[in-house]
Amino acid sequence: MNTPTPGGDRPGVTLVVLAAGRATRYGGVKPLATVGLAGEAVLDVLASDALSAGFERLVLVIGPETGPAIRYHVARTWPRAVRVEFARQETPRGTVDALLAAAHLLDASSPFGVANADDLPGEAGLALLAGHLRRCEPTNAAVCYRLRDSLLGDEPVTRGLCEVDPDGMLVAVDERRRVTPLAAGRIVADDGRKPEELDPDQLVSMNLWGFRADVLDLLQDAAAAADGHAEVLLPEVVDGMLAERRAGTAGAMEVRVLRAPGRCIGVTHPGDVALVQAELAREVARGDRPAQLWSGLAPCRP
Repeated sequence: MNTPTPGGDRPGVTLVVLAAGRATRYGGVKPLATVGLAGEAVLDVLASDALSAGFERLVLVIGPETGPAIRYHVARTWPRAVRVEFARQETPRGTVDALLAAAHLLDASSPFGVANADDLPGEAGLALLAGHLRRCEPTNAAVCYRLRDSLLGDEPVTRGLCEVDPDGMLVAVDERRRVTPLAAGRIVADDGRKPEELDPDQLVSMNLWGFRADVLDLLQDAAAAADGHAEVLLPEVVDGMLAERRAGTAGAMEVRVLRAPGRCIGVTHPGDVALVQAELAREVARGDRPAQLWSGLAPCRP
């Protein structure tokens, strides 16, 4: 396993993968759910797509419960050429705390990406993000998908509905719960809020972000202000920061929306595994993704 890049050397475009969740609804280690044609895990597909999309380095945030299994899997199956490091989130305090656990492995002056370990945003969406980061754009970024393209099966999920201004900047993120597809393409949110029926073409955030390095200080402040035992979630904190922009505060956070083509699928419920397997098989059959992962990299570890 690679060691951290020595000080003074740029680590390349980095993707922080949040893999410390306890997966209480799923009942297992979701990032290791086998979904590939050859039995590859969700995390394997995500990492391979990220490298093909232009990311050069991965930082996996793991927890004490599922982390050992993830480390063992990576050590045994990933190619030697993959630049990967691990950060440990000691307690399950949400995605902000998970990201901050990786702060010591990030370059203090370079932007970075963030992704969920149990979602597959596809190479095209990841390439949009990697390009934004490589250009060192002055804004943060959110890769967004149409709501209909983020759903799989008929089990309820949570989705962050995105309000976007005419300049393509993110205005707000509204977390809706129990989002469920119905017949004839209809989608509803059974969370007691209005509107109950959602627009299938509404853009949603899938927690695929590109952040400037200075965001870490803002996230640290948000975590410090929260109850020490409460979960602090990235979409909610980002929306709070965007509220300052809505109020016209000078220097407030700016987030550019990158509209991704294709689908973002993932594993939330046990029944999703077979659905993801089938979708990946269709993508391979159409020629939308290679049949083998890690294209062009060195052989896997023995």
